[in-house]
Amino acid sequence: MIKKLIDEIIKKDAPIVAGLDPMLSFIPEYLKKRSFEEYGQTLEGVADAIWRFNMQIIDAISDLVPAVKPQVAMYEQFGIPGLETYVKTIKYAKEKGLIVVADVKRGDIGSTSAAYATAHLGKIVIDRNEIEPFGSDFATVNPYLGTDGIKPFVDACNEFDKGIFVLVKTSNPSSGEFQDRSIDGKPLYEHVAEKVVEWGSASMNGTYSNVGAVVGATYPEVGEKLRKLMPNTYILVPGYGAQGGKGKDLKVFFNNDGLGALVNSSRGIIAAYKQEEYKKFGDTGFADAARAAVLAMKKDIKEGAF
Repeated sequence: MIKKLIDEIIKKDAPIVAGLDPMLSFIPEYLKKRSFEEYGQTLEGVADAIWRFNMQIIDAISDLVPAVKPQVAMYEQFGIPGLETYVKTIKYAKEKGLIVVADVKRGDIGSTSAAYATAHLGKIVIDRNEIEPFGSDFATVNPYLGTDGIKPFVDACNEFDKGIFVLVKTSNPSSGEFQDRSIDGKPLYEHVAEKVVEWGSASMNGTYSNVGAVVGATYPEVGEKLRKLMPNTYILVPGYGAQGGKGKDLKVFFNNDGLGALVNSSRGIIAAYKQEEYKKFGDTGFADAARAAVLAMKKDIKEGAF
């Protein structure tokens, strides 16, 4: 799967993944009004508004970006209707030729991780029928439980041609409370990076592995160190835009081949119409504002990282 992602990045000349993380406050009032008139002020109404919002965002940017990254929590908060919109969003994105990174941050003991891997990357067998429960291409994974929790995902990568991104150094301010702790003379995130390389060696797909890493743009000095420790690992880079990361911070995440990193922006794209720079588009032009934000991000990465 990593090779397919790389091919799409090269084709669209954009190492960008758009985070589809819709909060209710991001949805324009006219969309909410339409959905609430049909479904009432209910979870079904919210889910319908988010579905309409996501469709227009995907339509506006699908020719510019190789991938989208729906964060499952933003859908789970609206219960079963929200999860139904999550599933519809994944299917619609794939119909538009986009690769889907499921931001689910799963990871548990072996049998539970195997179930998570089946749900998000694999297939469930019912009698003679094979069914994809969610059908994502990649999933984010928490390594805290060690190899027991990761191996089922690597197995799914190999069986179904999928990929994962393992949390190594996250972009949030308190990530250092655990991830920066010194163990045997080096920070915990370096130990995790070494395991990512080990796990990844069991699922190589050309130069790069299907087992990637998550390293935040908010810590470029760490990114530079981890890039060297994981030369054949694709890095998913959150923290760009709304969290403070800039194009100039990203150079260290890429390899000399111009590949190796996939930069995420969520609010900066889907809620761009709320930013001063894009207010000219108005509420009804939220999708056009998202497209403009992607183009600006692409330019910023090109000028800053290459």
